[in-house]
Amino acid sequence: MEREKYQDRLADIPFESVMPPRDADGCNGCSRRNSKLNVYDYLHDFPEMQALTKMVEVQFKNTRKGYYLNSNDLELRKGDVVAVEATPGHDIGTVTLTGKLVELQMRKYNYREDPISGPKRVYRVARPADIEKFEQAKAREQATMIRAREIALNLGLKMKIGDVEFQGDGSKAIFYYIADERVDFRQLIRDFASEFRIKVEMKQIGARQEAGRIGGIGACGRELCCSSWMTSFVSVSTAAVRYQDIAFNPQKLAGQCGKLKCCMNFEVDMYVEASRKLPSREIVLQTRDSEYYHFKTDILLGNITYSTDKNMPINLVTIPKDRAFQIIEMNKKGRKPTLLISDESNEPKATRFDNDILGDESITRFDDQGANNNSGNNKRKYRRNRQGNRNNRGRKPSSEGNNKE
Repeated sequence: MEREKYQDRLADIPFESVMPPRDADGCNGCSRRNSKLNVYDYLHDFPEMQALTKMVEVQFKNTRKGYYLNSNDLELRKGDVVAVEATPGHDIGTVTLTGKLVELQMRKYNYREDPISGPKRVYRVARPADIEKFEQAKAREQATMIRAREIALNLGLKMKIGDVEFQGDGSKAIFYYIADERVDFRQLIRDFASEFRIKVEMKQIGARQEAGRIGGIGACGRELCCSSWMTSFVSVSTAAVRYQDIAFNPQKLAGQCGKLKCCMNFEVDMYVEASRKLPSREIVLQTRDSEYYHFKTDILLGNITYSTDKNMPINLVTIPKDRAFQIIEMNKKGRKPTLLISDESNEPKATRFDNDILGDESITRFDDQGANNNSGNNKRKYRRNRQGNRNNRGRKPSSEGNNKE
């Protein structure tokens, strides 16, 4: 019954149209699969670069990938589903990179082949029977994970099984777990092997890796960075929060994994560089009337707010960093300014330019001179009439006219 459903599903898939070699890999060398581990192949237009190595990069479920030898000289491209060598049996994955860039990626991730058996090989392009067996193995992952959690709970182990990944042929499964302490899972592996009749491999991951595997929506309204594009997880310290002058609120700064958000590290270098151009927060600015203590700083804008009280926001004054350095130099020389804010009355005013080629001139200067004179005369007549009406307002009509009549 399952075979008939699968064949019906294959029959509904339309044939892929043949594309020229330049566009075979998608737009600008991008993969046809949307994955965060994809590498931009900027050499996809050069066939000689694609033939420099027989090694290919194959990606499996989520973040797991490996490098395999194309010993059978198969014509592999990005997006091809292949059957590769595994221990034991075979696994099913997707080709994500070919050619010269594979060697660079292997060097980046410190790839080391087995000194005895050598590199693992690509067997073939996956056949319908291979994909059918792979789909059946994937269908078991959810039920296996739930049952594995029950077994770990019965054994009293302080660990959480976050995900289960079956091998392509269904003979092996990787159990991803999270644990704060060292866990003795020797008995757990025996119970798993007898319960599921498969070879068991345990792999410990962190909270960030688990969030990346599960996915979700962040506070910004977008997909989590760890599940969309991040490939390496660097620890986030509270120093990154202090450098950016962010209020330390654990509820707002923590991500779905319970740790500090990874985006705290994205802009910290820029804040550190900008803070080096600011005066020290321990320096007290002295004027003739009082002393001003640092209250807060807009690091990127370069504005500093000072208060007359050391512990409370009183008489807050915001000045640019250049003015702060100027006052510090004056205090070092024994001079004190009258005000913390500079007096701009004696400074020359900058000429304002509104990106107008005409400047302050009127665009009607090209009109006829007579038309301008007529418009000016009409305006003067209007002003005289209006002034006369305003002067006569409230006066009583003269009686001399009635006597004359």
